[in-house]
Amino acid sequence: MQNRLATVAALTLSLIATAASAQGVRTEKNISLDLATQIAAQTVATCTANGYNVTATVVDRAGTVRAVHRADNAGPHTLEASRLKAYTSASAKNTTLAMMEGAQKNPAAANLVNIPGYLLLGGGVPVKVGNEVIGAVGVGGAPGGHLDEQCAVAGIAKVQDLLK
Repeated sequence: MQNRLATVAALTLSLIATAASAQGVRTEKNISLDLATQIAAQTVATCTANGYNVTATVVDRAGTVRAVHRADNAGPHTLEASRLKAYTSASAKNTTLAMMEGAQKNPAAANLVNIPGYLLLGGGVPVKVGNEVIGAVGVGGAPGGHLDEQCAVAGIAKVQDLLK
């Protein structure tokens, strides 16, 4: 009886240890360099076709830059604006246009503008596989954040088959 009780106790402790160690390791999807480059290129091409000289920056799920494409004649400020929009979108897992509108309408969200590295202007869009954010694209340079966002959405749409 004691031997059997010891075996059950050992088995129980083993299962608990196994479950605990399984919770310690996570598997996450992330954006590849190739996919980031394709999104950036498609985004800039879309804006260029519409007459806008922009920069598109694509970041991974942690907000680290993976690819940057800058159109001919895009202003120098578009580099940093696109990076900050991409970082903000990846970090918050939301579009920067939605965040900007939320901050304007909700006094409690107005302090979002004070988070270091956040830029609440339209043009940052998360890149998702299902509901999981694997990165984001930020666009700067079109004459309005809503136009930056349209280019970002179009750039992501062109690679949608790869986001599975």
